Formats: sequence, C-alpha cells, structure tokens
Amino acid sequence: MMSQNNNRDLASNLALAETNLKKREARVAELETILRAKDSAVRALKDKISKALLGFANQGLTVETRNGKVYVSMDEKLLFKSGSTNVDTKGESALLELAKALNQNNDVSILVEGHTDNVPMKGSPIIKDNLDLSVLRATSITRILTTKGAVLATRITSAGRGEFFPVDIANTQEARAKNRRTEIILTPKLDELLSILGN
Repeated sequence: MMSQNNNRDLASNLALAETNLKKREARVAELETILRAKDSAVRALKDKISKALLGFANQGLTVETRNGKVYVSMDEKLLFKSGSTNVDTKGESALLELAKALNQNNDVSILVEGHTDNVPMKGSPIIKDNLDLSVLRATSITRILTTKGAVLATRITSAGRGEFFPVDIANTQEARAKNRRTEIILTPKLDELLSILGN
C-alpha cells in the first residue's frame, strides 16, 4: 500500500514538474521572440538614422550599435569650435536631420552625452572645467533637437561626462580629438519585455 502511495506521489510530482517545465519553455520562447523583435528594431533604427545622416558620414559622424542601442557619435569638429558651447551651422544641419528621423520613431528614448578631452578648461569665467563644458554642450544639442527639431523634450536626457569616459586613453593629439565628441544614444523602449519579466 505504501509503495502504491509513493508511486502516486512520484507520478504527481513528475506531472507537476513537466507542467512547470512546459510553462518555463513557453516563457523562454516568448522572451526570445521579443528579444529578436528588439534586435530587429535596433537594426532598423540604425539603418534609418544612417540613411538620414549619410551626408555627414565623412565629417566626423558615425552610427553604430552597441549593447542593444544605437550610438550616433559626432566629433567636436562637426559641432563646436574649441571651448565653445554654440553649435556650428554644419552641426545644426546634422542634428536637424537626426531630429527628422527621431520624430518618425517615437518609441525611442534619447540620451545626449557630452564628452571632452583631458586638457583642463581655461580662460572662461562661465565654464569652470571640462565637466561644465560637456554638460553645456549636451544642453545646447538638446535645445536644437527640441526647439528647432521638434523632438519632445520628455524623450531626451542630457548628460555631461567630461573627460571621464575616453574612447582612446593615449595622451596624443589624435586621441584627444577622438575623445572630444557628443554621443546621442538611442534606446528602443522595452515596455513589453519589462512587463513580461515583471510577471
């Protein structure tokens, strides 16, 4: 009798384990589908942004994907004169083309990051250091995207990174030029994925 009860318990536990396994497999399949859709959305966004900014490709602008995000990196020479926070006409044209593409993709969050080199900022009573400069540059770019480009301000976050996130750590003129940049980081919203993960 005891053996029969043990067999029933084992069969019941096995059936429960199989049911739970099937539920987990279904959940994993659902998450894989969403992740593939997200990757596809990131690739499509990169293609749209690359096409919109094609005319600026050889002027210090690159578009690439990293970590599920699209990075639009603009060299200082495209946007600003040395030490300035005023965006040049050429840079403004690139930003307005970017704004057009962004306005066609409303489900994308935007982070504008200003970066500088490691040479200390001098000669300005308003700008105290490289961190100040990077913040003010990010703010100038954000203003152009929101005012002239009509991108909703609620979609954009501005940040200054100063000299603390270099792309090239060499202490050369070429390395410093690479580090003086603005990165506009585009992230597709992951509401659907996050809601599934929360369940």
